[in-house]
Amino acid sequence: MTLDGMVVRPMRSRPSGASALLSLQSLRKSVPSGRILFEGLNLVLQAGEFVAIKGESGAGKSTLLNLIAGLDSADSGGIAINGTDLGHLDDDARTMLRRKQIGFVFQAFHVLPHLTLAQNVALPLVLQHVPAAEAERRAEEMLTAVGLTGRGGDYPRQLSGGELQRVAIARALVHRPQLILADEPTGNLDPETAMRILELFATEVRHSGAATLLVTHSDVAAAVADRTLVLTREGLVDRHGH
Repeated sequence: MTLDGMVVRPMRSRPSGASALLSLQSLRKSVPSGRILFEGLNLVLQAGEFVAIKGESGAGKSTLLNLIAGLDSADSGGIAINGTDLGHLDDDARTMLRRKQIGFVFQAFHVLPHLTLAQNVALPLVLQHVPAAEAERRAEEMLTAVGLTGRGGDYPRQLSGGELQRVAIARALVHRPQLILADEPTGNLDPETAMRILELFATEVRHSGAATLLVTHSDVAAAVADRTLVLTREGLVDRHGH
């Protein structure tokens, strides 16, 4: 069936008894001035789990995502994705892990203006050397899933902000990553469009079965997740302070 132009699909079942897909252990991160963003940060995320992390500007939410993606290094502590310790990987290995196992959705969309929508969505597959015909098929499939059927030949300049974020969601999911990282994905959208995109995002990531980490300052955005944690200097706490 469809909802607001998007395809609503049944959720994939979560694997039972699976080990943690993402494990953060005693992470500590400071800025060059010496100010500590957070320390003693721990988190375990299972496949299919959708967690929101709230925090004020400057709390280190985006920095935390960069650490998980291997784009930045913690002062101390460990990060493992599917049992692979990022600290044991060189730059090339981290790049390959990002390409294969992680999907990103950003506030600023980061859709490439010189590529068509289909080419933008297919980019993660191209980087993995998926055959062109298969990449095109999967890109068009994802565009249909996010309510952009038949728009693959259009260019980003022809789209609204909400449509661009739909493209970004399709691109994040097209290579079937096991971990989705979303950084304020509706921060540039008006409230009504943001709500539609949040519902779409939640539907698609749950269908994918991926573990999902959404960082936001918004209660509305956090409400689509299974649970919400708050980022503090002492690490992650739930709403009851645990």
